[in-house]
Amino acid sequence: MSRGRFITIEGGEGTGKSTLVAGLREAPAFADALFTREPGGSPGAEEIRALLVTGEPDRWDAMTELLLLNAARRDHVRCTVEPALAAGRDVICDRYLDSTRAYQGARGVDPTLIDLLHAQTIGLSPDATLLLDAPAEIGLARAASRAGPDRFEKMGTALHETLRQSFLAQASAEPERFTVIDATRTPGDILAAALAAL
Repeated sequence: MSRGRFITIEGGEGTGKSTLVAGLREAPAFADALFTREPGGSPGAEEIRALLVTGEPDRWDAMTELLLLNAARRDHVRCTVEPALAAGRDVICDRYLDSTRAYQGARGVDPTLIDLLHAQTIGLSPDATLLLDAPAEIGLARAASRAGPDRFEKMGTALHETLRQSFLAQASAEPERFTVIDATRTPGDILAAALAAL
């Protein structure tokens, strides 16, 4: 049995990741895929997620977030992602390491440390990544229309534009893995672009 593909979906707040995931769930090509998310995706990781996304923006500093995220990611990969891949299923994950590089990197954590910690404790890299890209003000306006902003959405437009540029820099550095999709397009157009890329 061949190993499944590990596909991640990245982007800033309000870029349409959840909408794209819903569309991919309906696509025949991914009828047997496992859909998951980060932080979260396993019982232990979901408990850590609750710590990360609730409360005020200054609840945790970026280094504490990094350690919590790596604990959640290790549990998620060990309990959910790797077993599915080994069984030959594709895994589609809403956020992964690239979000950690963007969010915690933008808040002062050394990118070398982020990558070293990942290599030592997790090690799994995506086979393909879809990056949904939109200006920060558009994404934050969309996110504001949802019920109650989480602590990351409260961090301000300037930081979110920095996050966007970090995602784009990562995509530029690894063009063989990333497909950048214009997230200002309609959901149908975004889904079509994602399916064509995958």
